[in-house]
Amino acid sequence: MEDIKLNQVHTELEALLQLVETLRGKNGCPWDKKQTPESVSIYLMEEVFELAEAIETADPDQIRDELGDVLFHIVFIARMFQERGEFDLAAVAQTITRKMIRRHPHVFGETKISSSEEVTQNWQKIKLDEKKPEAGQSLLDSVPTKLPALLRAYRISDRVAGAAFDDTDIDSNLNNAQGALDSLIAGLRCQDKSVASEQIGDLLFAVVNLARIGKIHPETALAGSVKRFEQRFKKMEELVSKSKREFAEVSIDEKKLIWQKLQKSVL
Repeated sequence: MEDIKLNQVHTELEALLQLVETLRGKNGCPWDKKQTPESVSIYLMEEVFELAEAIETADPDQIRDELGDVLFHIVFIARMFQERGEFDLAAVAQTITRKMIRRHPHVFGETKISSSEEVTQNWQKIKLDEKKPEAGQSLLDSVPTKLPALLRAYRISDRVAGAAFDDTDIDSNLNNAQGALDSLIAGLRCQDKSVASEQIGDLLFAVVNLARIGKIHPETALAGSVKRFEQRFKKMEELVSKSKREFAEVSIDEKKLIWQKLQKSVL
């Protein structure tokens, strides 16, 4: 049965590879033929976010569809590098397979690991060894600059922690966050935008560091908060609509009362 499934995977991947080759070929699509890795990378990032949203829905059909979009763009980019004579999709698969084997010595080697925490620690050690900066390079140079700021802050915080530059004391980090908050309040009160902007950034970075120490991914935590806010706000709009009034006509005091009730009921 497994052999049959593998054969089907090979068949479908071959069909996808042939499709992309045709699109980029002599009689292919004019739009597809003029694309570059740089131009397609933008679409790939969009598709990855759409996939993440689909996963949140837990709808298998939607997830499958978005996974297909991501896979198409990966195959498409690999094809462009193949045309340049640099590498093909097979080389991509070979590289990631070797990397995963190297980073799982407890599965494919003799390393003994008994918990997921140990796996994470060993993974970071192996990764640091792989990405050890050359002379003149920083450990942080490998953190993509195009990552959204929240994700990049988390990656940088995690990277320096893995290099033994880390203060894991909760109280110390809370003090850092409180200091940034106090400076932010001062900046806002004196209407100094430059100070306020800098301190908002410092506060956000301090909170990201606290999240990492608490083993909470800030992106996941923020996504949850945004989702709860959306649910409550939409419910408030619904309640106002039922009262036959326009949302903008309702006083801020009444909106606050509705919001306070929704905070208790809409989780």
